[in-house]
Amino acid sequence: MDFIIFIIAMGALVYGADFIIKESERIALHFNISHFVIGATLVAFGTSLPEMAASMMASYAHKSDMAVANVVGSVVFNITLVLGIVFMIAKKMAPDRNLFAKDSAWVVVPVIVFFIMIQDGSIGRVDGLLFLLLMASYLFFLFTDAKDDLADEVDASLSSKFNWLKTVALLTIGFVLTIGGANFVIESGTNIARTFGVSEWIIGLFLISLGTSLPELVVSLVAIKKGNADMSVGNIIGSNVANFSMVLGASSLVHPLIVNVVDTKFDMLIMAGASLTLLFILANKLYNKAGSIFLLVILALFIQNSMQ
Repeated sequence: MDFIIFIIAMGALVYGADFIIKESERIALHFNISHFVIGATLVAFGTSLPEMAASMMASYAHKSDMAVANVVGSVVFNITLVLGIVFMIAKKMAPDRNLFAKDSAWVVVPVIVFFIMIQDGSIGRVDGLLFLLLMASYLFFLFTDAKDDLADEVDASLSSKFNWLKTVALLTIGFVLTIGGANFVIESGTNIARTFGVSEWIIGLFLISLGTSLPELVVSLVAIKKGNADMSVGNIIGSNVANFSMVLGASSLVHPLIVNVVDTKFDMLIMAGASLTLLFILANKLYNKAGSIFLLVILALFIQNSMQ
């Protein structure tokens, strides 16, 4: 029964996030906010809402391992699985934006800050506030740097006549599905872990993080279909910044997070390795099958070692 609840709850998370993303975009378009800002903030942060809800619920239940593992796993899956598929499938990627020059710092800085914070074995409320400050810095960067018109990133259907009542109703449904789904994901995930004798860290690292990464995967596949596969890179960078700053920041404010650095060091190193590989890809513009192979090899190592 827990497996069924887990799958249904994951579906609620994904559909809830989808409602929130679309209606947030509709509001932004109504107020003539830059398309670049919409794609880089609302879409990227919106697809991180499942991770945020799941980790906050885990933190509230004093399940630090699950909360932190969800973020670590989501960052790894976002980079290796999502971008690995994007680079493998996309026929041609030639971003107009110089991703390495403008966005490379946001690939590594959150990871560095994370590693510094966990050296004492915890992410406290002060750390959480610093993470939220990092998110504010990223938002400031995006708003001041947004010069490109990325209209193609946004679904044309969103430009239809604006209706406040409908938008508020769908946003409410989205938040209910996301938060409620997260609660059931945590409870059912914990029960599954106990049934099979699997640690909560592994459940958070795989079942929850993979499930909550589905919005990023769906958005990226839609972008490929529309010929905007290169925009998937920006979405993943923004999502990963949100995972660290927004997800861990908010979760640690709910309750300080305990991190077992010794037992989880391999997964942490894989996350750092995936981020550095993405940095290498951006520097050399390897938006192709070669870049895809690099990322998928890291994913295979991640899965193979964690399942032992």
